[in-house]
Amino acid sequence: MQNNIIRILALGDVVGKSGVERVAGELFKIKSELNADVVLVNGENTSEYNGLDVYSAKMLLDGGADVITGGNHTINLKEIYSMLDENPYLLRPANFPPLCPGRGYTVIQSVSGLRILVINVAGQVFMPPADNPFVCVDRILKENEGKYDLAVADFHGEATSEKTAFGLWFDGRIHCIYGTHTHIPTADETLLPKGTGYITDIGMCGVREGTVLGVKAETVVNKFISGVHERFERISGKVEINGVLFEVDVLQKRCVGVKRIKHV
Repeated sequence: MQNNIIRILALGDVVGKSGVERVAGELFKIKSELNADVVLVNGENTSEYNGLDVYSAKMLLDGGADVITGGNHTINLKEIYSMLDENPYLLRPANFPPLCPGRGYTVIQSVSGLRILVINVAGQVFMPPADNPFVCVDRILKENEGKYDLAVADFHGEATSEKTAFGLWFDGRIHCIYGTHTHIPTADETLLPKGTGYITDIGMCGVREGTVLGVKAETVVNKFISGVHERFERISGKVEINGVLFEVDVLQKRCVGVKRIKHV
């Protein structure tokens, strides 16, 4: 942290083994280049079989991720259940059912000693069933009052309207809000009136060429043409890294900078 500014880097959905290997292999370098103090990575699509696996989670944490956030696919593989329960830096959406493995938020401490509340939540619009994300996060903030200095939220959702509404509702209460899930970065990064840094979606870390959202194009195209679902296949290739860098003034408790990040 320099000049009372903490820099928080969030990377979008990491897709497949190739995405995991590039992000894990370059994360320390990227963190240094951007002078980032904290790194959050969405890992719900890391497995070749759809979901999060233990190998990928360990690779990303060892590679420099401070917290791995999730989404609707996080709990697809049973092998990750015990790690979700045991590792406080591995999250799934907080508004999943109470008996679901894992947790939906955590408090980490930066090198400078700041306590950062990291929240992961899923949307309801065009998404699998989940509790109301607005009510859920209101409850988390209230329950953790006085236990953190800054708050960050990964809203994993499909609808841009729902994400935008979430940003406005929590403007000034959550310092950095970013969306994940669509794998397509949006060009609406902004500073909201009450001091929150916001962007609707930060995109993905995966292969763009020859894919639809990071998976083999034919498997998706065929579904649209025939109506028959095929198992999505990850493919190898040139991985692009997408994310966002927030700059937060810790004295004013306001976000003062939001910048989209893209490494190809």
